[in-house]
Amino acid sequence: MRDWQQQFLQVVDRDEAERRFRAVLDKRPRGEERVLLGEALGRVLSRDVTAPIDVPGFDRANVDGFAVRAADTFGAEEIKPVRLRWTGETIVPGRQPRLSIEPGTASAIATGAMLPRGADAVVMVEVTGFEQSGDTGWIIVRRAVTPGSNVTMAGTDIGQGEVVLRRGEMLTARETAVLAALGIDQVWVVRRPRVAILSTGDELVAPGQQLQPGQIYDSNATMLADAVRENGGEPTVLGIVPDDPTALRHALTKALQWDLVLLSGGTSKGAGDLCYQVVAELGPPGILVHGVALKPGKPLCLAVVGQTPIVILPGFPTSAIFTFYEFVAPVIREWAGFALEPHGTLRARLPLRMQSERGRTEYVLVNLVEITETGFARSVRQTLPTSPAPSETTSPFPADLITAPMATSSVRYTAYPIGKGSGSVTAFSRADGFIVIPKDTEMLEAGEIVEVRLLGREIRPADLVVIGSHCVGLDYLLGRLQEQGWRSKTLAVGSMGGLAAAQRGECDVAGIHLLDEKTGDYNRPFVTDDLAWLPGYGRLQGIAFRRGDPRFSGQAVAEAVRRALADPQCILVNRNRGSGTRILIDQLLQGARPPGYMTEARSHHAVAAAIAQGRADWGVCIEHVAREHGLDFLPVQHEWFDFVVPKSRLARPAVQAFQQLLRQPEVHTALRSFGFVVRPELTEGP
Repeated sequence: MRDWQQQFLQVVDRDEAERRFRAVLDKRPRGEERVLLGEALGRVLSRDVTAPIDVPGFDRANVDGFAVRAADTFGAEEIKPVRLRWTGETIVPGRQPRLSIEPGTASAIATGAMLPRGADAVVMVEVTGFEQSGDTGWIIVRRAVTPGSNVTMAGTDIGQGEVVLRRGEMLTARETAVLAALGIDQVWVVRRPRVAILSTGDELVAPGQQLQPGQIYDSNATMLADAVRENGGEPTVLGIVPDDPTALRHALTKALQWDLVLLSGGTSKGAGDLCYQVVAELGPPGILVHGVALKPGKPLCLAVVGQTPIVILPGFPTSAIFTFYEFVAPVIREWAGFALEPHGTLRARLPLRMQSERGRTEYVLVNLVEITETGFARSVRQTLPTSPAPSETTSPFPADLITAPMATSSVRYTAYPIGKGSGSVTAFSRADGFIVIPKDTEMLEAGEIVEVRLLGREIRPADLVVIGSHCVGLDYLLGRLQEQGWRSKTLAVGSMGGLAAAQRGECDVAGIHLLDEKTGDYNRPFVTDDLAWLPGYGRLQGIAFRRGDPRFSGQAVAEAVRRALADPQCILVNRNRGSGTRILIDQLLQGARPPGYMTEARSHHAVAAAIAQGRADWGVCIEHVAREHGLDFLPVQHEWFDFVVPKSRLARPAVQAFQQLLRQPEVHTALRSFGFVVRPELTEGP
């Protein structure tokens, strides 16, 4: 009996097989295509998505009730209610209010309706009554409200010009909701890699046909097609090819039009196994590996013809799927732009106190950041710099940022609550998971251990965690890191919040712009011994206002502020406590509290949106954002937007990549295009 079974070309180990295969592959995605929103689920963005509008597009009521000036309700109690004159208007969703809210008046308003000018809060209908006196209706208010109560400000969720989704992100139902909320009906996505699937063997029969003796159903084609789909590819099943060289050569030549070709069966070098022989004839580079030291999966054959990979998988289903996931799935996923998705539960520590309403089970979305310190993490109060000592009126530390000392022990993550509210469409898309606060719990203390339910199959920590002040320049930098393959996570909590997070070891980088009033220097006086300072860039802060407003146009800063304060109808949109811009605003006001002072916007975009839409008349933001919203701008002062890094994290690869990025000339050119000034330290030699 002749020895018809030849030996494998060369059996290599798994790593060597992978090295040979990937060395000749073009690993870049297969291009991009524009798809309708209804077809975008599961696709990967190939371009950043920038918000064309603000979301919400107007200040809106969160409850049914009455639009009021909050100050008019102060002191209202059940036994001592406040009476407000009804304007006669009932504001419903989809309609613009006709009347402004003057002192002592109120308009009825429905949930989701636009807040009228002059109003800064909504009183719930449940705590009001109504009285008619002649032709005048009176609203009886039995509970006081504060500015911003029961209201969602325009631009709070998404600000026009903000990068809301980054290229490389997979679109789930959360992200498609963001696109729909922005009115985007088409989106650019990575083209799915097209995979041709061939089954070989005279013994194979397609499911649904009648089996003859010695035949089996072809299960591999279905299994592989679904595995290709699961990993981001677009499979095409080309059917079963008999053990005939001419038929196989014709089928493979046709299949080379696809991005990748999969064959199952025909790899073990028997007399009837012709796949490797036909593939070897198709052209260079040809067969790279034939035989891998795997169990199961030894007969695997890896080849490339021109630019098209051809993988001949073992015929046994277990071997076929095992080798597919080892060698083929990573290639398809890389081409498709796919990344792993989180899943499961884990324990994390709260960085701040959280209050909840007794009697209701509360679900709180959170972002997870990894803790690097061991032992006891110091409290915010313990780690704050001693200089400068902020005055009571300019204190950048709201109560919910003051945390208790936290023993990190074996808990590796901190769970930052996402506080954009129930109407937000971006919060859910950006969350890692959620925690559940039981209905009989009123408060979770800072440092408390909570269980986080993840929104995916596993947690994949970001390569770079950035907490602190937000800036469009920072958006650009993180986008460049994304191009290099670094996955980042950002939490905008203000400069002081970022500084505190860095001192607790909860982030890799914190963006800050804090002025030391004693020295007149930005940021460096706040850097403690456990932090490193990274130079950034200069921004121009100033007063934004609508074009042609005589209170500001052509005025010096001091005169503009004086005119604004002298006009009781001139409404300010303030910034959140803890932000560097808030400190600047308080310096400009010198103790004054103009209309709108208690209304806190959490970003420069939200400030500009409020002014552009007439909900406010002035505010402080950076020049680039003001111009982007079509506003005039009165320069106040240049400031430096720098970065601090916990020294314990300086050696992390993503932090090193961030530092290198800051020194690249092309990055400096891009930052200057935003109107920024690059720190001299970045252009000097190391």
